[in-house]
Amino acid sequence: MLTRLEGTAVRKLAAELLGTAILVYFAVGVATLSFGFGFAGTSFAAGVVATALAFGLVLLALAYVLGPISGCHVNPAVTIGAWLSGRIPLREAAGYWVAQFVGGILGALLLWGTFNSSPLYRTSIQGLGADGYGPLSHIRINAGGAFLAEVILTALFVFAVLGATSKTANAATAGIVIGFSLTIVHLIGIPITGTSVNPARSLGPALIVGGTALSQVWLFIVAPLVGGALAAGLHRVLYPEPPIEPLASGEIPAAAVK
Repeated sequence: MLTRLEGTAVRKLAAELLGTAILVYFAVGVATLSFGFGFAGTSFAAGVVATALAFGLVLLALAYVLGPISGCHVNPAVTIGAWLSGRIPLREAAGYWVAQFVGGILGALLLWGTFNSSPLYRTSIQGLGADGYGPLSHIRINAGGAFLAEVILTALFVFAVLGATSKTANAATAGIVIGFSLTIVHLIGIPITGTSVNPARSLGPALIVGGTALSQVWLFIVAPLVGGALAAGLHRVLYPEPPIEPLASGEIPAAAVK
């Protein structure tokens, strides 16, 4: 039988897995419909706006629903930022990473299963919203430019997340700030790389699409993690917070008491 503390940990991991799967299913789904199926018509800008809003609005909703349970990271880059800024211990961060990657793969599989039931869908043609550079980039950016862009965009996004959830921030508006921050980075990032800023979001679709997308996915895992680490460093400078104090034997953290 699980103890109260163990039960809380399981709920957190379940929330991270579910949240990441939902983000991939709905937001990457809109991206595939917009650019793969061409539902945005001849307007590339319309597809960019629709996809950016999908990512931002899904995360906004998840932040309010899952935030009280796990903090709603649903992104390994956010988790590395939270860990390096001293908000969560490494063991918890590692559990979050596993749950997020599993959730990203699950969401991509469910999305692929949905589209695959359509006679109009071919993975090799419509894809699955995978990120990329070179021939997979709308502006044909090279690997170096893609890496730089993903680091900058992720750093901006994670810095916004850490700032919006700091002790001095307004908790009631945190979800709005986080959701619109993700929308903003997608508005510029989609034409450049498709926008990752989330390794779990990138890995799932790349595993299914395979080929060039899979060979390039390393960049969309490493660069966002670097960006998240940079954001944590900047956050520590501007928003100094006390480190996590070790718990006494048998003590339950206050945040776990609901």
